[in-house]
Amino acid sequence: MDMNEIKEIFFQECEEQLAELESGLLKMNDGDRDPETVNAVFRAVHSIKGGAGAFGLDDLVAFAHVFETTLDCVRSNKLEPTQDVLKVMLKSADVLADLTNAARDGGGVDESRSRGLVKELEALANGELPTPSAAVEAPAPKPAPVAAAPAPKPTDDSGFQPIPFSFDDFGGEEEEAGSDLPSYEIIFKPRSDLYSKGNDATLLLRDLSRLGEMSVYCNMDALPGLDELDPEAAYFYWNVTLKTDKGEDAIRTVFEFAEWDCDLQITAAEAKVVVADTEELPMIPVPFDLSILDDGAAEAPIEQPKADVAAAVAAAETASNVSQMAAAAARVEKKESAAAAAANAAAAAQNNAAAASAGQTIRVDLDRVDRLINLVGELVINQAMLSQSVIENDTTGTSSINMGLEELQQLTREIQDSVMAIRAQPVKPVFQRMSRIVREIADMTGKTIRLITEGENTEVDKTVIDKLAEPLTHMIRNAVDHGIETPEKRAANGKNVEGTVRLTAKHRSGRILIELADDGAGINREKVKQKAIANELIPADANLTDEEIDNLIFLPGFSTADKISDISGRGVGMDVVKRSIQALGGRINITSKPGQGSVFTMSLPLTLAVLDGMVVTVAGQTLVVPLTAIVETLQPEAAAIHSFGANHRLISIRNSFCPLVDVGRILNFRATQANPVEGVALLVESEGGGQRALMVDAIQGQRQVVIKSLEANYTHVPGIAAATILGDGRVALILDVDAVVGASRGQALRQEVSLAAVG
Repeated sequence: MDMNEIKEIFFQECEEQLAELESGLLKMNDGDRDPETVNAVFRAVHSIKGGAGAFGLDDLVAFAHVFETTLDCVRSNKLEPTQDVLKVMLKSADVLADLTNAARDGGGVDESRSRGLVKELEALANGELPTPSAAVEAPAPKPAPVAAAPAPKPTDDSGFQPIPFSFDDFGGEEEEAGSDLPSYEIIFKPRSDLYSKGNDATLLLRDLSRLGEMSVYCNMDALPGLDELDPEAAYFYWNVTLKTDKGEDAIRTVFEFAEWDCDLQITAAEAKVVVADTEELPMIPVPFDLSILDDGAAEAPIEQPKADVAAAVAAAETASNVSQMAAAAARVEKKESAAAAAANAAAAAQNNAAAASAGQTIRVDLDRVDRLINLVGELVINQAMLSQSVIENDTTGTSSINMGLEELQQLTREIQDSVMAIRAQPVKPVFQRMSRIVREIADMTGKTIRLITEGENTEVDKTVIDKLAEPLTHMIRNAVDHGIETPEKRAANGKNVEGTVRLTAKHRSGRILIELADDGAGINREKVKQKAIANELIPADANLTDEEIDNLIFLPGFSTADKISDISGRGVGMDVVKRSIQALGGRINITSKPGQGSVFTMSLPLTLAVLDGMVVTVAGQTLVVPLTAIVETLQPEAAAIHSFGANHRLISIRNSFCPLVDVGRILNFRATQANPVEGVALLVESEGGGQRALMVDAIQGQRQVVIKSLEANYTHVPGIAAATILGDGRVALILDVDAVVGASRGQALRQEVSLAAVG
């Protein structure tokens, strides 16, 4: 595995960590104060920083280090995660994502924004809380400064200032030391790479202290004089005695991202620990007082046995701070060996019960999955061909070959379902991406908006997920900019000043429904109509229903914005949404109530690879109608057919009338309309939610077909969504139900609109 492959794996893991980070911060923003949620957020940033340090991504390491320090204050209850604090952290998560993308794809980020957030994070870590925004919160006691330098202390006779270190404030919940607890001797020798990659020996020792009772001795034999001191070098090492019942693997977990940048030796207390390549000189005990990291200024200075001890500790702290920001070359070989060591340690520590219940995953390149799906599709086609051939040559239908083919058909279907499940992924990553867009647009417009997501674990084909981001982005921007009113208008109308956008995903009838609802002002239909007339998109005397007016916003070049801004006004957005949804074989509907809000509903197929369809015959042509669009089939009777106007007909179904659509006439397969009594009617759901009866000549049967793109292999055909290969080897066209229904009910209007748009 070369370095590029390792780096790509790192960025893939970063995507997961960033998603975990944003998810955890949003939970905290909703009031979740579970320590596990806080720890998950901290681990995400810590993991990104550790991996970035291994590849020498200095900008990413520097920002993640500051972010991690502030999160550690929250984790140790030194910083209250209020709404204003979390607002800064959510912005920081966005910048962290930008830095990650810049490191992977090249380019840069807004340096002024990142520098500003670094200052805000440092201020939070030092106890300087941001000014509360809209809500007035009860005053809370000001947390003590964290990671701040203590106040100047009186110097001793040598002129050095003693710097006290202690672990008294950590591990307070642990039981006092007892002879029954196992004891470990730990030798921790950092290398200079440890500091240059953003790690801090003090923080590692502090985390180690949380495992139990600990005593620390610092060896400073290698410390040179000040004139020879290298600020990027590591001169100290620590001898630690730790009493804990957590085990050796818990100790190694503390050094998870630093183990390959230090010399680490862990032994049980019974074995005598000898430091290699060092003389047996008496260790100098240095009482570490980490209250400067947690409780601000320390208590009275602790007298040191030697003045040079205090000076050395001060110099070590200075060297650590300087080296944390230094660049370092990537050490891939060390990372690989350390990863192997960490894997062995994790395997030894794994609990049997947990291992049995935990799911195991494997990373597979997406191209391999696509090739597998294509092969399974060909298997389905060949199985259908084989079945068709046997049926045509065997009239008995009871031979062992037929029985074997039935088993093969069932097995093929199970293989296909299993392979398609591999590509199925939850919509959670796309939904999480929308949270950032809502925050950014809300800040730009001065609005207060809350995004609520539901059904994030609803699974759909990855191809659909990849193509969902663009239409959802435009819809979110539209909802925030046009749908939600300003806080002043909402207050004047008796609404909550905080607007709500709700994003929901759910399965229904073999499809996925995604709803985007807002509690804004709704669609101003009069303004929309007048704007369309002014832009010559519709004639001035057009008589439109509310549904047709609402759908005007999907026309190219249409916008109700009074002026062009960074958000909207150029007429590009909702037309892109409709084209994207239709390209996925889906449809989009609008329902809006003035003063109450709007709901956009997208109906999409679960997969773009296969579908269950009804094979029908129309004017000698074989078509496939998606089964999810069909409500029922029926044989029309002469008494149920009624003429309407010159060229339209209705069919009576259970005391209601439904328009009858001749598919062959719409697709120009024949010049005259067929006799409905001689054919079959398929009752389908139209785009607007109403029903239409599609008239076909005959039904051949129901089967699962493999979708083949027409646009990729031929060209776009109006009214046809795709193509497939049947069992007899013939090519059949898959009907675009929405396009056929739309052509039957609005040809005149659609033609005028298209001509006006072109002109």
